Amino acid sequence: MLLEYTLADDYLERRAALREDHLALARAAHERGELLLAGALPDPYDRALLVWTAGREVVERFAEADPYVVHGLVTAWTVRPWNVVVG
Repeated sequence: MLLEYTLADDYLERRAALREDHLALARAAHERGELLLAGALPDPYDRALLVWTAGREVVERFAEADPYVVHGLVTAWTVRPWNVVVG
């Protein structure tokens, strides 16, 4: 699964206060083997992508609990299947 976040215009200015809680949630999912990798797309910072090994329900629960989503740093998110061709 691929979780795509659309980031708020002021994402960089606001993320510091929520970053540790967001990263703790992501690290826990990674340690459970659910989250494969994650990161933001720079220049401009307007999107983030999170690649999952887990099913849609797990990914949706993550997004709904993510402090970036809860506090509006993420203005929209989508979950889509990811068809791996290599790797």
